[in-house]
This record gives sequence, structure tokens and C-alpha cells, in this order.
Amino acid sequence: MKKSLLSIALTSTLLTSTFVSTQASAVEGLSANVAATSNYLWRGLEQTDGDAAISGGVDYAHDSGFYAGAWASNASWGDMKTELDLYLGYTGNINEDISYDAGYIYYAYPDSIADENDFSEIYTNLSTGGFTFGLAVLVDSEAGGDDGEFGDSLYASIDYAYALSGGAEIALHVGDYSGDFSTESTDFGVSISKEGFTFGVSKVSFDDNVSAGEDDLKFYVSYAVDIDL
Repeated sequence: MKKSLLSIALTSTLLTSTFVSTQASAVEGLSANVAATSNYLWRGLEQTDGDAAISGGVDYAHDSGFYAGAWASNASWGDMKTELDLYLGYTGNINEDISYDAGYIYYAYPDSIADENDFSEIYTNLSTGGFTFGLAVLVDSEAGGDDGEFGDSLYASIDYAYALSGGAEIALHVGDYSGDFSTESTDFGVSISKEGFTFGVSKVSFDDNVSAGEDDLKFYVSYAVDIDL
């Protein structure tokens, strides 16, 4: 989901937690982003049935720390073909060593016949050194019911990024998805990126039985560009 540098920053593997922090770190004003990936992964799960995805978004950042944006991509699961994410948040520094990012994100699938696929989360991230610790909590689901209410799913993640010589960066990720609203799973990811290009690998371990192949290693190659407006 995700995602300006979604692809660059393990978006495919980390998805939401990292891309929002990336957006929030932008200088004040409007910016846009365009990306292409060979396999769109969200928390280790394929969103395009293993096919390529093209995405893009627009963001606004204020020097107070407030930011807001919209991001869209093709998708292919259930009956939907398009994903649209709307988000806003606030980022800042607790001290010279620790920064934070907190906000709200709404995941919409506008061409889906079943509106019940839409859902939203609140998230928070703390970053120190090369580490980022994230937590996303379900706010609401259009599906409703006892399994789609506030707090019915939690996604906790830990990411680590390390700069290599020559301007490259390697990133490591582990995330755990739990709760009645979600398919309980743990996903792992590793990627290396440079100058907008990223190569990554991801794997999901499910708590319950899943269809054959869903927990296989998944590889992706992506390229992303940010544009100042």
C-alpha cells in the first residue's frame, strides 16, 4: 500500500509504516511520486497476484511536521483492480536521537463492487539510529461485524536500514500481523537499493493453513522517482 519511495524503502515489504515516514520527511510544499514494481507486496502479501504494478501519489508537507497525501496503484485481489490510499499525520523529534511519526490512513478500493473491502488504520513509528519500530491498529472496516471494529487487528514491525559504500542501502524487515480482522502471519524482508532502484525478497509465515505457494519466497525489482511540484 506501500508510498512514494514505497518501492525504494521496502514498500513492498514494509509497506505502510515506512512509506509514510518517507513522505513526512519531505521539505515543505507539494511533491509527487511515481513507481513501478515487478510484484506489489503489502506486509508480505501479493496485491497484484504476482504481476507488475504502477503507482503514483501526491503529498503535502508543512514545516510544522504535518503532512497529508494520496497514493494509488493497480491491484488484483477479490474483485478490485485499483487501490487508493488517503492519509495524514504528524512527524517530529522527541530528542536529537529519536524521531516519531503518527497518523491515519484509509485504504479504499473504488472499483470494487463490495464496498466492504475498504478499511482504515492509525499508525505510529519511532526511529532511532538505523532502526524504526512501527505499530498499526485497525480503526474501522466497511465490512463491519465483530471482526472489523477498532483494535481487531495489529501490525507490529521492526526495520533496520544500513548505508553501504557507493550510495547503496540495505534494509531488513520483520512484521507481525495479528487479530480477528487479519490473516495472522509474520513477514520477513531484505532489500538493497540505489538511485531509485530496489531489489528485494520477502517471505511470509502463516499461523494457519494457507493455499500452496502463498508462503513461498517472493522477489521483486522496482524503480521510484520523486518530483518536486
